[in-house]
Amino acid sequence: MSIEIKVPVLPESVADATVASWHKQPGDFVARDENIVDLETDKVVLEVPAPADGYLKEIIKGEGETVSSNQVLAKFEEGEAPAEAAQERTTPVAATPASAPTPTAVAPTPQTNTNTPGASPAARKIMSENGLDASQVTGTGRGGRITKPNAVDVANTPATERVPMSRLRQMVANRMIEAQSTAAMLTSFNEVDLQAVMDIRKKYKEEFIAKHGVKLGLMSFFVKAATEALKKFPIINAATEGTDIIYNKNHHIGIAVASPRGLVVPVLKYTDTMGLADIDRQIMDYAIAARDGKLGMDDLQGGTFTITNGGTFGSLMSTPILNAPQSAILGMHTIKQRPVVLDGEIVARPMMYIALTYDHRIIDGKDAVLFLVAIKDALEDPARLLLNL
Repeated sequence: MSIEIKVPVLPESVADATVASWHKQPGDFVARDENIVDLETDKVVLEVPAPADGYLKEIIKGEGETVSSNQVLAKFEEGEAPAEAAQERTTPVAATPASAPTPTAVAPTPQTNTNTPGASPAARKIMSENGLDASQVTGTGRGGRITKPNAVDVANTPATERVPMSRLRQMVANRMIEAQSTAAMLTSFNEVDLQAVMDIRKKYKEEFIAKHGVKLGLMSFFVKAATEALKKFPIINAATEGTDIIYNKNHHIGIAVASPRGLVVPVLKYTDTMGLADIDRQIMDYAIAARDGKLGMDDLQGGTFTITNGGTFGSLMSTPILNAPQSAILGMHTIKQRPVVLDGEIVARPMMYIALTYDHRIIDGKDAVLFLVAIKDALEDPARLLLNL
């Protein structure tokens, strides 16, 4: 029986998708539920599985083409592929893949270079025509002399490479521009002494893993501290819609994660009901899914507040950009041993700068600063989280 392989129904927030890569070609046998093709949207990569055991008969939409909901991607046939189909394996000409780099040679401005010592006459001519000098070419001739092949190799090397943005990168770029052009962004800073948190993690490390099967991470403390601070300052958890302020009653915290496709922000739902182990386990699951391109659309929607950790890559301080339509984002940074004064003594402590970027249209500086102080207090004295102080 012949079956049409169609684009799945896309969410309302996703207008279309791009055919990223075909995993099967015409004539290939495909097992039921085996992934046939990847579709890239602005947020996630969707897999299109085989509806039954059979073979791919014909590809309708090639890699790089834009498709919409219910559009036919290919024709599929149940059962074994005929011998001639398996032999021919005819593949249609595909559009240029969205992720395939297209080298673009930029011709240097020709210059006259008649004084190129250590180069053969033919090499000097090529170097002159391409605006090259001896410092740009490595000679492999006797005594390091530059030969014609040496000059040709450098002259033919593209000076630039043009790579189309992925759908995800385009979406992130547009969201960043939108945030900067529509919100009055301001960033406030504070610093946190993480000694108490580090001591807890060290003391209960093995016991925590044995009981919960997951490592006690740093991010879970920040998520809990941020959740409690959001309860105290609900305006930080709000959003704008026209001239209205939308107060979110739920606490859904997005965690910015770097993936091979770019930055994604999966969302932890109802963090006020989650324990540290629940948060750590969910973050680990999201990290694996992001790495493997398995995040679903639901994983990335519904966030009311975002935390981003530039410290993972060594950032000492930054001003994060809002994740619209949210009104605030918390930036974590690298932990550094720095001298601080405690009880009149100078001691080394594990310190972190934290930053809150917020929409000054609805969030006053006072609330932003006190929100950071609430996070600082909770992390420097984690007992406050247990006592709901």
